[in-house]
Amino acid sequence: MAQQIKAAAIWLLLMFQSTASVIGERTRDKMYEPILGASCFRRLNGTHQTGCSSTFSGSVGVLHLINIDADLEFLLTSPPSPPYAPMIPPHLFTRANLLRLKEAGPKIISVVLLINRSKIEQFSHELNCPNQYSGLKLNNSTETATCDAKKVTNTWNRWGTGLLHEDFPFPIYYIADPEEIDKLEKCFIKFNDFDYESHALRSLCAVEIKSFMSAAVNSEVCMRRTNFINNLGGSKYCDPLEGRNVYATLYPRSPTENVDINTDEKFIIVSCRLDTTSMFDGLGLGAMDSLQSLAILTQVAHMLHILLPSQNTLTDPKRNVLFVAFNGESYDYIGSQRFVYDMENLAFPTRSTRTTPISFDNIEFMLDIGTLDDIGNIKLHTLTSTLLAKQLLQQLNRYAKSSRYGFNVNFESNVGYHIPPTSAQSFLRRDEKFPALILNALPNNRFYHSIYDDVDNVAFIYANTSQDYTKLADVNDMKNISVNSLQMKVRNVSSIVAMALYETLTGKQYQGNQVANPLLADEFFYCFLLSSDCPLFKASSYLNSPPGVPLPPMRYISVLGGSQESSGWTYRLFGYLLSHQEPSVPKENCTQLPLYYFAGLNDTGECRRTTQNYTHALSPAFLIEDYDWRSGQYSTWTESTWSQFSARIFLRPSNVHEITILSIGIVVFIISFCLIYIISSRWEVLFEDLPASNAALPMPTAC
Repeated sequence: MAQQIKAAAIWLLLMFQSTASVIGERTRDKMYEPILGASCFRRLNGTHQTGCSSTFSGSVGVLHLINIDADLEFLLTSPPSPPYAPMIPPHLFTRANLLRLKEAGPKIISVVLLINRSKIEQFSHELNCPNQYSGLKLNNSTETATCDAKKVTNTWNRWGTGLLHEDFPFPIYYIADPEEIDKLEKCFIKFNDFDYESHALRSLCAVEIKSFMSAAVNSEVCMRRTNFINNLGGSKYCDPLEGRNVYATLYPRSPTENVDINTDEKFIIVSCRLDTTSMFDGLGLGAMDSLQSLAILTQVAHMLHILLPSQNTLTDPKRNVLFVAFNGESYDYIGSQRFVYDMENLAFPTRSTRTTPISFDNIEFMLDIGTLDDIGNIKLHTLTSTLLAKQLLQQLNRYAKSSRYGFNVNFESNVGYHIPPTSAQSFLRRDEKFPALILNALPNNRFYHSIYDDVDNVAFIYANTSQDYTKLADVNDMKNISVNSLQMKVRNVSSIVAMALYETLTGKQYQGNQVANPLLADEFFYCFLLSSDCPLFKASSYLNSPPGVPLPPMRYISVLGGSQESSGWTYRLFGYLLSHQEPSVPKENCTQLPLYYFAGLNDTGECRRTTQNYTHALSPAFLIEDYDWRSGQYSTWTESTWSQFSARIFLRPSNVHEITILSIGIVVFIISFCLIYIISSRWEVLFEDLPASNAALPMPTAC
């Protein structure tokens, strides 16, 4: 019986605990309501920290909608119940306003919300001179020679605010969903937007942001703390920005165990940038910034792969083309710096590829495809005037202005140190005589390195024709795509560059009617701008692979173990579009590179011989022992670790309410303490002390 009573008591106790937990969760759900969005986070370099961080327990601020400058002025001059969380529309999210909020400090401004509810004409988080301290240097200076930040109109990003490189003492949270914005505005109107003099006397609608960053000061301090020998808990405070470059050769290279350089082998490097960035975690498509260049490089590689004869029939059978998409270029050219470092140390390609190293003696020239904001007017940049540059410019214009093709693209020469911030800068910084040629348009992207460089910024409309995009198209076959569309513009530039390289490699002018397929550009932009669950990504994956997520791949370089979606998909695309089909090889034998089994256009499966591979995009600064973090020789960017990102709204009680509750609690505590003291000191009076041994004796009987 006693055991049954005990079991019942335990069961009742567990049931009570479960009920209390459910009631607690329901109470919490009634108190707080989550807000979906993206947070700014902290990055560090060798000298500074940039970005945002909340307090350890989360930053709380009273919501206040900013519609005009006067609303912001009210918060900064006479806030009745600070700290506040201003909800700022994009047109007021300016450098001047953000620096005023920063100067006010977390006692007045504890959170900033960027609400996306209006269209704007310009919005760039980047500096006027991107990668200002990592390109070609002026004599006796730490600044780049290729951009003068003092003359904003002559910079590569004259709309830049530099907010990406500022350090803020409060979290900045971006909210794009109209329903979430409407929820915030309704809460503000209902509880906050009246009788401002009584703000301190009543409950107000507030927001709590949790985005605490572990790292601080700079990369040197952060990495030292992370690597400290007494860090027994295994805590990490930051990680180096790290990704993967993707490369492929036009012709397969012969495998060998020889580790010596083959100086007879010559390469033309055709390169572009793979990554982009913005202030907010996971946001930033870089549509005009770098995706157009990647699309053009992909189309050029595919067109040359189809048009060119076998390697041994070229005028120089030792010639090859190396296509490279550099990752991490937004942060002081991480990918290209590592590429140059590896080539200097004869570490590219890696030994696992079983091919001979490639050195600078093997490079014939480099054609770097930069940002093509005005895709119809392009400049060929070189440091000095060379015969090579003149010949290539002549070839480009021959096809660009030919009435046979009607491309309507103009190429001009630009000689001098005013060269754009592209990967070629890493090569020229090593040797100014390096034969680097850069294709770049005049800057026209008002949303460079921001959340608004998206599908609308490049006016992309998906044609979705369901036709074969793996073949070249006839020059007169528009594939039912508008002549002024992004797809046709990419087709034109890709065809011109491919034709010029075809002439360089074969020694003959291109006379054909086949050009790049606009449908390939159509599918490419759909995958990278709208959804990873797309035909092109599916065809370039392994047969029966799970579909991609219905979101575009993230193109931020990230850290080791972080998302590497863009490099992974680019790797598969290079493999699929530059490979040769091997119909005689069955699926079970197509398991090791260079053989790869692709799903193919019709999802029927096909074995192909590929040339694509990865190379590290990790700055040499993290490889060199006792590196001087302030030298500026290599990129030193790191990313802080964090536990979680969360945002929620609730009613923050007034100061009077909080003081009243605290006072009642103190009074109850004192009364309880006094009662316990009285009871414990008078227990023998209040309770009869009857020993258990006496209680067990029977009552006495009469004699």
